[in-house]
Amino acid sequence: MKLLIKAPAKINLTLDVLHKREDGYHEVEMVMTTVDLSDRIELSDIRENEIQVVSQNRFVPDDQRNLAYQAAHLVKNRYGIQRGVSIGIDKMIPVAAGLAGGSSDAAATLRGLNRMWDLGLSIDELAELGAEIGSDVSFCVYGGTALAKGRGEKITHLPAPPNCWVILAKPSVGVSTADVYRNLDLTRIQHPNTKGMIEALEQSSYEGICKYTGNVLESVTLKTNPEVLQIKEQMERFGADAVLMSGSGPTVFGLVQYESRLQRIYNGLRGFCDQVFVVRMLGDRFTC
Repeated sequence: MKLLIKAPAKINLTLDVLHKREDGYHEVEMVMTTVDLSDRIELSDIRENEIQVVSQNRFVPDDQRNLAYQAAHLVKNRYGIQRGVSIGIDKMIPVAAGLAGGSSDAAATLRGLNRMWDLGLSIDELAELGAEIGSDVSFCVYGGTALAKGRGEKITHLPAPPNCWVILAKPSVGVSTADVYRNLDLTRIQHPNTKGMIEALEQSSYEGICKYTGNVLESVTLKTNPEVLQIKEQMERFGADAVLMSGSGPTVFGLVQYESRLQRIYNGLRGFCDQVFVVRMLGDRFTC
């Protein structure tokens, strides 16, 4: 048996950090939405009772460091599955980009194994499993648009944003999420208006969404990575309606309402950034 599952990237329309928790994690409040830049996951039965990860991308680990591997391992152990699976990952989402590519691969693996192994789990039960793997996995199980709180595992579904274009640009620099959070000064950050963003989504207001974008992690990443700041400034200069870094970076995205502006922004970014994508937002949530 083989199954093909899409694993879409996410962007943060808002990302706020409220405080440091006793368990060492940060309490966050984020509005996220999926976009149609997707990895493709192929699940295949194998004779050996083991988990194999196969990818042509040399930056994708093929062992327990891989979140898709962790998802399969969790399911096998939790439900006593004595079957093997090969997880093929066709990587389209840039690695370590702030776009939740690894988390989305894990979420797609959970959804796929639920079908392949006839587990009969609800989407909410899959999201609970996802929370054991990583902070963004629960959201990626659902997809669509949502407010994520706690470590990112407490999900409240929100209306999809109005139709617009999204330009993604990832510079070649690497960013450590742990280092970004470690260097975040909670006493000096400017918190985004999460309530305003939620109201803009409820009203399907493109202008409101552009107005209320915000990411407190920019205060760290933009200072330590001038390439990321340069991309943001260039995207603003070329005419994107709103520009924000996604996650801890380094990917920057711009929202564009009118197609006539797209080519100018795309061409301008391609001059100094190899990985540039033009995508749409995805409005629909996943079902089992």
